[in-house]
Amino acid sequence: MGGSDNDPERARRFRDAAMPHLDDVYTLARHLLRDTADAEDAVQECYLRALKHFDGYRGPAMKPWLLAILRNVCRAEFARRSSSATTPIDDVPDAAEQAPLWHETQDTPETQVLRRRDATTIRRLVADLAEPFRETFVLREIQNLSYREIADVVGAPVGTVMSRLARARAMLRAAWMAEEEQPT
Repeated sequence: MGGSDNDPERARRFRDAAMPHLDDVYTLARHLLRDTADAEDAVQECYLRALKHFDGYRGPAMKPWLLAILRNVCRAEFARRSSSATTPIDDVPDAAEQAPLWHETQDTPETQVLRRRDATTIRRLVADLAEPFRETFVLREIQNLSYREIADVVGAPVGTVMSRLARARAMLRAAWMAEEEQPT
């Protein structure tokens, strides 16, 4: 009962179900791969695979299914890269840190600089986490997935997810404290 790749109704159903999660899928790809172009490629591959297997999709939660596919795509990319060393880059535009338009009070230039510095530091500290902790942290704190959904995405027991998240938070807290103690 597989659908044709040229079936416009199937394509519409897929778009309606999957496209609302595009930003979330990209955000995870960006955190896992640490490169904008690679993240964009991974998201494209993820959505192509999801469309290909859309007829077999039976779950109520599209987002965890897409994130699991993305995770597999990223794992394949990590395997491809394994022979060459990569260095993390941080090219998220500063615009991502701007206050929303409805912000009522005007920040001082000093406050803006401190907020930007803190956001950059947090991104760097998250990027420095070891892969299973970074992945779990991003899925929970940025993607807002439940422990069960994270467990389904990463293929680990819920207890492991909870342990990784607790350790990631502890590592971030310790790294933040170490940052604060350094002279500026």
